[in-house]
Amino acid sequence: MITRLSQLFVRTLRDDPADAEVASHRWLVRAGYIRRAAPGVYSWLPLGIRVLHKVEQIVREEMDAMGAQEVRFPALLPRDPYEATGRWTEYGETLFRLQDRKGVDMLLGPTHEEMFTLMVKDLYSSYKDLPLSLYQIQTKYRDEARPRAGILRGREFIMKDSYSFDVDDAGLEASYQQHREAYIRIFDRLGFDYVIVKAHSGAMGGSASEEFLAVLPAGEDTFVRSPGGYAANVEAVETLTTEPVDYAGVPETEVLETPDTPTIATLVDLINDRFPRGDRPWTAADTLKNVVLKVTDPDGKTRPLVIGVPGDREVDPKRLEAALQPGVATPFEEDDFAKYPSLVKGYIGPQILGRDSESEIEYLVDPRVVVGTAWVTGANEQDRHVAHLVCGRDFTPDGIIDVAEVREGDPAPDGSGPLSLARGVEIGHIFQLGRKYAEALDLKVLDQNGKLVTVTMGSYGLGVSRAVAAIAEATCDDKGLAWPLAVAPFHVQVLATGKGEELFGAAENLAGQLSDLGLDILYDDRKASPGVKFADSELLGMPIVVVVGRGLADGVVEVRDRRSGERRDVPVADAVAAVKELAGI
Repeated sequence: MITRLSQLFVRTLRDDPADAEVASHRWLVRAGYIRRAAPGVYSWLPLGIRVLHKVEQIVREEMDAMGAQEVRFPALLPRDPYEATGRWTEYGETLFRLQDRKGVDMLLGPTHEEMFTLMVKDLYSSYKDLPLSLYQIQTKYRDEARPRAGILRGREFIMKDSYSFDVDDAGLEASYQQHREAYIRIFDRLGFDYVIVKAHSGAMGGSASEEFLAVLPAGEDTFVRSPGGYAANVEAVETLTTEPVDYAGVPETEVLETPDTPTIATLVDLINDRFPRGDRPWTAADTLKNVVLKVTDPDGKTRPLVIGVPGDREVDPKRLEAALQPGVATPFEEDDFAKYPSLVKGYIGPQILGRDSESEIEYLVDPRVVVGTAWVTGANEQDRHVAHLVCGRDFTPDGIIDVAEVREGDPAPDGSGPLSLARGVEIGHIFQLGRKYAEALDLKVLDQNGKLVTVTMGSYGLGVSRAVAAIAEATCDDKGLAWPLAVAPFHVQVLATGKGEELFGAAENLAGQLSDLGLDILYDDRKASPGVKFADSELLGMPIVVVVGRGLADGVVEVRDRRSGERRDVPVADAVAAVKELAGI
């Protein structure tokens, strides 16, 4: 098929959009693939639609090949099913809520576990109907607090979500592996450099959970990997805990005068100067930092929470968010401290917290704070700290919370070596949900013995529109987009750069020959200057470009590989063969 650029609904831009933070956002807008309609909401133009449809087609082919069947649910959904599973409340402000003219509560679907569950409940009742896998490609809605990076993180996005239904856990494991293998085939076909990492299930619930991350410096997700093959999203990394320490030789607590020490660094400097150790200098790792937070639960109730972490570590916001879901944590403000006078800002210590105290404030600690470890921490008095405060002797936390930052070089939880950190974009997430939604919505079938059993489920999400942005992010350069052949809106762009009927006739004839091969052709037939055509060609990013220009007088055309940057002149008679070679046909 040949599409003439003069007739294509597109307008390229020379300036970057003001809100562009990443390359894919910049180039997709400038090249006329998407247009911003509202914050986090984008319209798709013909070029963008062609890429989107090609990604969808690859997804459909692999989902159909694994035996999944396609359905489609509405985006406008009733409240009741989400109320039954608790997610009407748990989703908090992320959920788009609305009412119809009769005052009935509705929502715009962020995901569709409830609807899939109810559909299967409505139609199936026997173990003979299972296993079953259903999927849809549908628009989702989440009211992101800060939509960013174009279609990488929007408030409206297109996702493939699929769900497996099995009688028992063995069946769920088999369905999970089927989906996992299908995802590998999909992302291989899309050309991603990706990793599969252990992930946190979050609000979805469930047990086993893995993310597929496209490795991209612009990604908002941090993941870790080790030389021995361990890989995990940073939220899912489990800190290695140590055995309790013998504290028989630890001195009794000692109160230290520590004025003007608002930070861990200033505290360490002061105690090394005024209260030096005999064996080695004090370090930040010897201090226990107590972070005070206000946690708001889905029901709107708030509660204070103090988290103790070694002073050389910060609390990681993403690990904290994952650990507290569906609750949301915010920092303590001055008004909050006024309500809890026992919490002396900057000098908080665990002596007044935890199970052995009368405090109603929950106190959780990092896994490194084990029984017998001794710390320098706040004395709960202005300008004072306490040394030799021993966990298990002088304070007892209410529990463990693993939310401290993960660092380059930390040991992998499975002992497979030191961790390295990298950035990525989540393009797929698979869960073994188990029976959470089936129990909430009473999805049961009769088993082989005629007994009612609760169905076990898996959930498998894949960001279709996000994949478009991630591919663009991974393949673009400083001149524009550079699509891989599998998803490019057109396989070949033919440029007529010059004047005269003979030149344009030769370009159109070559475009026709290439089209006859089954390739999608974009023919730049505009009466524009060669400079404009070359700039637009690099911006639009078709993988193969054929330039019919001044060389035609010598019987040659130029064939460019946009992906590698390679260029070569070939005889007109050999142009089709050269394109076939680049296209792999």
